[in-house]
Amino acid sequence: MTTSNLFSLKYMEKHLSQNSPANINNNIRVAELFAGVGGFRLGLERSKTTSKIFDVVWSNQWEPSTKTQHASDIYCARFGFENHSNQDISTVMIDDIPNHDLLVGGFPCQDYSVASTLKNANGIIGKKGILWWQIFRILQEKKDNAPKYLMFENVDRLLKSPASQRGRDFALILSSLNSLGYAVEWRVIDASAYGMPQRRKRIFIMGYKKDTHQYMTLKNHSIEEVLNRDGIFAKAFPVGEIDKNNITTREIESDLVDITENFNKQTPKNNPFLDAGFMIDGLYHTCKVITDYNGSTKTLKDILEDESVVPQEFYISEEDLGKWKYQKGGKSFERTNKTTGHIYTYSEGSMSFPDSLCKPARTIVTGEGGASASRFKHIICVNGKYRRLTPVELERANMFPDNHTLGVSDTKRAFLMGNALVVGVIENIGIALAHEINYDIEI
Repeated sequence: MTTSNLFSLKYMEKHLSQNSPANINNNIRVAELFAGVGGFRLGLERSKTTSKIFDVVWSNQWEPSTKTQHASDIYCARFGFENHSNQDISTVMIDDIPNHDLLVGGFPCQDYSVASTLKNANGIIGKKGILWWQIFRILQEKKDNAPKYLMFENVDRLLKSPASQRGRDFALILSSLNSLGYAVEWRVIDASAYGMPQRRKRIFIMGYKKDTHQYMTLKNHSIEEVLNRDGIFAKAFPVGEIDKNNITTREIESDLVDITENFNKQTPKNNPFLDAGFMIDGLYHTCKVITDYNGSTKTLKDILEDESVVPQEFYISEEDLGKWKYQKGGKSFERTNKTTGHIYTYSEGSMSFPDSLCKPARTIVTGEGGASASRFKHIICVNGKYRRLTPVELERANMFPDNHTLGVSDTKRAFLMGNALVVGVIENIGIALAHEINYDIEI
């Protein structure tokens, strides 16, 4: 069955199910911001239960730096044009966004990305990071019709941004959501730690409006119960038992200007937010966690295509192999600061060459495509031949369907997967959330 036929069949099955008498009132209406090629949508649609179906009623994807909207085009090719907006979110009127129960999105992370130096990590006030305030605008202007649930994703460095005031940007997010009546859970999750085929560590953020079932769980259960068992993340991604003595509790300032100017100024190198936590009524509780997973694990060898279908251009010639070994190897050389003229030694350690087939893939980066030698691209050795990963293998590392990004160049397909998320993480969260929503959604 072709990819297009497979998507058509899934589309038919989904809508037949939603229009049946048993399920018509069980839909969880979803709005998807910064949709990319649809990772949130795929994960949520896979996580449907017998009683709850996630139904994307509106989506938005806009890339300001390019004339051709590759991600939006692929999104529409896979899911249809209906209720999809390819428009700068800052220009979208609130009345054009239908009411929904769950707002999701991986808001742009360039300002927080480890690909930038700390000096250039401008954080939430940066050009891309400012889009957080578009999320805030939607929630604020929706007023009583604001979604009861939120699900966001970003790079884990968000917890420490910016370098001069670690945690300030995340404190702004918590405070702004608190002002709108949301409780918040967060968790840094490495997909590979739960058996998924990529070592991709990201922060996931959940929000719950007052009087929802999960809000009351956070309010009425003990801190340890929420972090160990009763929170959405504890249910979706189990952790080892957390000792209450290892939990830090602090208050979040309500004045956003004061947070911007003064948060963590006294101890700017300390990290006020750890890998797991939750906030309710202006108090946050945070701690480190240890993964508790005993299931199977997918590795690089599990996601490889058969060598007979790998195009020749993905193989490394003997002539170019030395260039790749140099890029992957340790090196040290002098550099000069262009501003100050200061001379310093730049060093970087060696990386595995080739990448181990017995481990999950490393984090897929946007520069994964192209034939030029690179330190960060994957190189594998199969049957004595060295090669790069194909677009389908990159899709599998993110748990997307094969050829989901078909229709653009191989380099662009790699770029889109570097910007994507691991679908299985969203699927796990969606299953846990669907079971908790119960009677919160008004029919």
